[in-house]
Amino acid sequence: MRALIPTGRNGHLVDIGEVELPEPAQDEALVRITRFSLNRPDFLYLSDPGTSYRPGIDAVGVIERAAADGGPGKGSRVALHLPAGGAAAEYAAVPVRRLVPVPDTVSSDLAAALPLAGLVARRLLAKAGPLEGRTILATGMSGGVGQFIAQLAAAEGARITAVASTDEPWHHLPGLGAVVTHDIEALDDGTFDIVLDSVAGALGSAAARKLAPGGLFLWFGQASAQPLTLDFFTLFEGGQGLTLHHFVYLAADDRHDADDLTALLELAAQDRLRVEIGHRAHWSRSAALLEEMAHGRLRGKAVLTVD
Repeated sequence: MRALIPTGRNGHLVDIGEVELPEPAQDEALVRITRFSLNRPDFLYLSDPGTSYRPGIDAVGVIERAAADGGPGKGSRVALHLPAGGAAAEYAAVPVRRLVPVPDTVSSDLAAALPLAGLVARRLLAKAGPLEGRTILATGMSGGVGQFIAQLAAAEGARITAVASTDEPWHHLPGLGAVVTHDIEALDDGTFDIVLDSVAGALGSAAARKLAPGGLFLWFGQASAQPLTLDFFTLFEGGQGLTLHHFVYLAADDRHDADDLTALLELAAQDRLRVEIGHRAHWSRSAALLEEMAHGRLRGKAVLTVD
């Protein structure tokens, strides 16, 4: 069968090549993939010149052969989330616990774009606690995760401010419930209950100063490739006691992935969760779109069609 395979070449990280058709285990179904989306971890793993990683963390497909142990039947349309990748292919062998039926009113494009970004946003906000009436400052909001953070936070009654540079694709965020600022230093120190930071470096470090005393700093990424730097005395002088939590989205029990993804798809089916898809293309465009991702030029999600 055909699949995206790593090239080890910067600027053209993947090609479509031939690999063996997977043979499902007892608890796995063989899924014919119709759509997959690209995520930043795909780019990061593929950037290692010696990697054997095959991309495809999130996808939608049709059950070609049902699992011997049960699960969705042949012909069922399903969404899947594979943290180890491999779904950017014509077929994938997928554990039943990672298959979620897609509601009839949800498009395959939307369902393919939802899993990783939606799971991160849902679990990140759950870690923040009750959101009604609280103020949130968020960095790194122009990508796939940001659109879901904005919608889910606003739906729970939070007031969310997104920090974005003028050359980032930020124009969709106000329509999703976020106020956008281009200059974090224009914001008053000590005014936000929660900071959600996926950039770190100078921006994340500046965001910490914006926390109100006793605020919560949820650190869930380092897109700047620079560490977070906190000055004890600067924070002390501002009277800011804060809680810093290093957030990783993976659940201790991966069966929760299906539960959370089911909840997100239900919100989408009820038109309570929108997905900003910035690029729809044939999967032969994967290398070019990964390069766009590398330079921060992707607005929303990129969904690729497999045929």
